[in-house]
Amino acid sequence: MAARIGIFGGSFDPVHNGHIRAAHSFLESGLIDELWVLLTPDPPHKTYKSQAGYSHRLEMLKLAFSCLDRVHIKTIENKLSTPSYSLKTIQHLKKTYPDHTFFLCLGEDSIQHFHTWYKFREILQLCSIIAVERPGFDSSNVDQAILERTIFADHIPMKVSSSQIRSEDAANTHVPESVAGYIKKHNLYPS
Repeated sequence: MAARIGIFGGSFDPVHNGHIRAAHSFLESGLIDELWVLLTPDPPHKTYKSQAGYSHRLEMLKLAFSCLDRVHIKTIENKLSTPSYSLKTIQHLKKTYPDHTFFLCLGEDSIQHFHTWYKFREILQLCSIIAVERPGFDSSNVDQAILERTIFADHIPMKVSSSQIRSEDAANTHVPESVAGYIKKHNLYPS
């Protein structure tokens, strides 16, 4: 059965309330039937090594999104060859699910750097982008070819980032309570 699927990928190190709010906005846009959250094992554009292992990040995602209907956690990228380029993932999804229409779901910060992604023009030929606002970012200077394939969803952004959480006390108000408990139990981000 054909469906319109949003692909929300990332390292989620850790997943936080901003990710959850973005997921709500992607779903409420009316553009997609489901949101597939794809955990990236080793993101090629990140300059730091993930501080939490893949299995920990996966468990935190499951905890964070357990109450959201139409959100599915996928481990597709863990089965594909590295590096984890979005183009390879989208090509795999389109081949595996030829009846589905895919949308790449991104934060506005990713839109600003999208021109640096591996073969970004090929990605734009395969799917459109649904973007949500991120505080402190302005997309007015983004390449016109990218903006023409981008739909901005209604969204109230949160000023939070995974790097901020990793450098602070993890058991704070920026992550769901279940995730904060998991982080504390496994001592994932020691100060």
